[in-house]
Amino acid sequence: MDFSSLETWGYLAIAFFSFGGSLLIVATAGVFAYLGHINLTIALIVAIISNFMGDNFLFYIGKYYKEDVKKYTTKYRRQLALTKLLMKKYGVLSIFIQKFIYGVKTLIPIIMALSKYDFKKFIFFNFFASIFFVLTIGLTAYYSSDAIIKIFDVIKDKPYLAPLFLIILGFFVWQYLKRFEKKR
Repeated sequence: MDFSSLETWGYLAIAFFSFGGSLLIVATAGVFAYLGHINLTIALIVAIISNFMGDNFLFYIGKYYKEDVKKYTTKYRRQLALTKLLMKKYGVLSIFIQKFIYGVKTLIPIIMALSKYDFKKFIFFNFFASIFFVLTIGLTAYYSSDAIIKIFDVIKDKPYLAPLFLIILGFFVWQYLKRFEKKR
């Protein structure tokens, strides 16, 4: 095995960052597969397994190390409240939805564990949620790679557009979350 290749380190990066639930690494894997640097099937399988294990690990930590976890969750009262509302409103679907929302994707498994949700049930639904999440993001990035590459080419030619775009995107996300929070 060649440890200096993008393929080797790419799969390791996919495994590592998917464990943490990174949407960006799964999308990047889709684009790299499109470019022929890695195998799409292997990349998606690695991401699914790692994502599945990551959320199960968070659930385990929440279930068996409650007192330790509670110390760290006091800073995140707003996210906890939003997460509890999400769970109350959507139930099992919240396992699927949380994978796509930064800020709550780490909290849902922990809160479900703290609320005495059945571990076997969580594992069952998390398995399918991990498949759905990775395939949705990975395949969308793979089939949209031409457009993504063109966007990066424009940004490369006009680097001032990237921070401007991120600021505008951040503003709209902030406004959306603010409006969502006021509704609740």
